Amino acid sequence: MTLTIEREMPLTRMRRFVRWSPHLLVITGILALGYVGFTLLDARLFQASAKRSLETQIHREEERQQPQVKSAVKTGAVLGRVDIPRLGISVAVLQGTSSRMLRLGAGHIERTALPGEIGNSGIAGHRDTFFRELKDIQLNDEIQIHTATGLFRYKVDWMRVVEPSDTTVLEPSSEESTVTLVTCYPFYFVGSAPKRFVVRAHQY
Repeated sequence: MTLTIEREMPLTRMRRFVRWSPHLLVITGILALGYVGFTLLDARLFQASAKRSLETQIHREEERQQPQVKSAVKTGAVLGRVDIPRLGISVAVLQGTSSRMLRLGAGHIERTALPGEIGNSGIAGHRDTFFRELKDIQLNDEIQIHTATGLFRYKVDWMRVVEPSDTTVLEPSSEESTVTLVTCYPFYFVGSAPKRFVVRAHQY
């Protein structure tokens, strides 16, 4: 009798697990979708706020009589906005590339030039959100970068797929202003993507 009861107990637990597993899967799915929805909403609201902040910065610069001495850009500050008209990309650029910065917008890669300056300005973004449409970028496409100090226009020179460890694409340019956009690759890869998709453009 005891042996029979001991055998029935695991079977009873198994039946309960099988009976409840569909409910657990549904709950897990709802929570996952809720998290994704919250993340996307948070990013969209932040983008609207960041773009308003940029407009305020632009108006302040226009009202100043004398040019101001440039100060270091604080991590998380709104640096500007990247627009690629043909692709419909318009995203605020923050200073820094932490996971939070890239969740909310594109991130200016530290120790690279600021947009409009002589040198190579690196900007990173997620392939599954703000930089998704980079998959359709073409040679000579125009990239616009708006900052408080002006509008800078760039023309795409090349696109390249590189290893994550390849930092040569961020090497500075000593004669002209360039911008380098970086995102993960392949665009539809599930999980942590093994490559990086790089776009280089020069100011004109």
